[in-house]
This record gives sequence, structure tokens and C-alpha cells, in this order.
Amino acid sequence: MEACLVSPNPCTKTVDFAPSIKPRTLIHQNRRPNQFQCRKDRQRSSSSSLTRCQLGSSEERPFVNADWRSFRARLVAGEQSLRPEETSADPDTVSDQPTAISIGNKWVHPIHEPEKGCLLIATEKLDGVHIFERTVVLLLSIGPVGPTGVILNRPSLMSIKEMRSPVLDAAGEFSDRGLFFGGPLEEGLFLVGPKKDDDDDGVVGKSGVFEEVMKGLYYGRKESVGCGAEMVKRGVIGVEEFRFFDGYCGWEREQLKDEIRAGYWNVAACSPTVVGLSTVGLWEEVLGLMGPKKVW
Repeated sequence: MEACLVSPNPCTKTVDFAPSIKPRTLIHQNRRPNQFQCRKDRQRSSSSSLTRCQLGSSEERPFVNADWRSFRARLVAGEQSLRPEETSADPDTVSDQPTAISIGNKWVHPIHEPEKGCLLIATEKLDGVHIFERTVVLLLSIGPVGPTGVILNRPSLMSIKEMRSPVLDAAGEFSDRGLFFGGPLEEGLFLVGPKKDDDDDGVVGKSGVFEEVMKGLYYGRKESVGCGAEMVKRGVIGVEEFRFFDGYCGWEREQLKDEIRAGYWNVAACSPTVVGLSTVGLWEEVLGLMGPKKVW
């Protein structure tokens, strides 16, 4: 099939294999009323529109603060720490007290099935595939239509304003932010990862404006850029905590699982801090964090 990379100088390359690309629309759950809402109010004295955001009652949407991914990572780390001792431990010296497991704030471990917030790490079987070679893809959702995600390590080295992307607003609060190539399907997306000190009250998560990917990491579409800009103006979050993508990746329901079974992708869970790592050398660093057993 033909894979076409979006860049200032587009190119086309024919390869033996590449994940199938079929344009489709991202499906999102309906928002509840009286949450952090964006609306355009028409000024009486001017023809311009003003985007406003309202923070409604948080009682209508319970905010779950549990981080089950970290809990699972501790279980995996605990299991791995016991394996070398299983054949050499002295039964008379084994303590009944559980050992505290520390996983740090940056971790990656393999998982069996793709899930929202996991990473797809390209294997050597994708070497030579122009779009996906040595990529790290973050899955944003596992919906009824199929999984969707963005490539984390394909920076365009140009800003939104310079790229003049048709799927993102080239003017406004984020016009100088760098733009990443997120995938071959056309839609503008962005990630927002508020620092803990900036979002102590969880306003970004409680707002209902963005979709949660994992604890402390959210994503939005072009329609919610205005509310993101309003949050920046109010000092809720910093402009540097947004990452914008031109395009995204998408698979049919069973297609991604077939590609994983064929050995094109390694699947791994990760901490939010891994998503925020420098894109330079991200593929190598993720494999290093995951360890030698990269494929189940």
C-alpha cells in the first residue's frame, strides 16, 4: 500500500506492509451539562466571537483519583523481583512480611493486550516503513470503531503557525507551539499534561473538556483548543504543557491485535512521565525501560 507522510515536502513510498489506513471520524462520549463548557458569545457591538469557559459544579461528575496503572506496575515489579529467588531462597530464612516495592516515577512494562493509555513500540519488522519505523504510539482510546492514537516521536520542527495546518488553528495562544506528526489520518489533536503544582485541585481533569488518557494526562481536539487557551489565560495551566499533533493513527477493531500477533508492535504500559520524555531517542529509551523481555 502507499503511505504518505505529512511534511513540508510530502513524499510517497510503497512498502510490503504498513498498518491499514482508513479515514474515519473519532467518536467521543457526550459531555454532561454544567461542566467546564466552551461557548461562543456574539458581542452586540462587534461581529467577532468571544470564546468563554465556565466551571460548573463538580458534584455532577465524580472525579476518581485512583491510579490503578501504578498499582499494577508495582505488582509486576514485585513479581519480577521474586523470580531470581524462587530457586535459591532458603525456606527457613524467608520472611512472612511483604517487601515494599518502589517503581519510581518513570517505568515501562509489557502487557498482553492493548488498552487506553498504553504504548505501541514498533519492532524491527516495521523497519523500512516510512511512517511507522521506530515509532512510539500512545493509544488515546479503545472505542467501538477501533483503537486510535498518536505518534509521540515525530516532531515536525515547525510551529503550528509555520505549518499552516488545515486541521489546527494557526492563530491564537498556541500558534508558536511546535507541531508533531501524529499519524496519517487527518485530524488535529493535542495532549495536555498539567504539572502537579499547576493543577493541585484537579481542575483540568474535573472540567470535562478533555478526555483522560491516564492519570495526569488528557487529550483534546480542535474544538476544545479554545477552552485550553482560556485555561492558559487564567493561569490554570501553562502553555508549555500542551503538545499538538497534526494527524493521528487508527485501526479497525481486530486489525491492531492481528498486527501485534504478527510481531509488528510491542505493547507496554507506562507512567505519564514517559510520555513527557524528550522525543529524541524515545524509542530506544522506552525499550531500555521495558527490559530484555519485550515480547510476550
